[in-house]
Amino acid sequence: MKTLKKILIVIGIIIAIPLVAALFIKQDYAVEEEIIINAPKSEVFAYIKQLKNQDHFSKWASIDPNMKKTYTGTDGQVGFISAWESEDENVGAGEQEIINITEGERIDFELRFFKPFQSTEAAYMITENVAQNQTKVKWGFTGRSRYPSNLFLIFMDFEKMVGDDFQTGLQNLKNILENSKQ
Repeated sequence: MKTLKKILIVIGIIIAIPLVAALFIKQDYAVEEEIIINAPKSEVFAYIKQLKNQDHFSKWASIDPNMKKTYTGTDGQVGFISAWESEDENVGAGEQEIINITEGERIDFELRFFKPFQSTEAAYMITENVAQNQTKVKWGFTGRSRYPSNLFLIFMDFEKMVGDDFQTGLQNLKNILENSKQ
């Protein structure tokens, strides 16, 4: 009986340690990448404001060229929704809605993931003048991982995971906008 009691205590401690540790681990995360594009801010903003254009520069749009896409509303306006569905688990299913536009400056999106996991996160794109024909574009993503799943943030590098995909998309965006002038 003493052995069983000791085993149960050890198992209880093994389970309790990560749960206690998760109490002290941050729950919020944020990723932001940026790039300088050699094009006027008005031109860059007009392009990124059209959510359908993400199909041309976003890394995720290129993962499954056969994914089903549907659109609701008027592109480039608050309330426009771009939805996707793919059998590829790296793409899954979800939708992105434009929830706010500060004309010429910022677009805010709500990302709703349905498959392979359910989650709702905030994303945004910001344009800033660097020079007359140079624009800095920032693409960001914020989220929250609730207790106790926030424990996984120790093992997941969101900056690397999502940041690399944002940087690929921003480089594609730069190539599109700079090469359209040639």
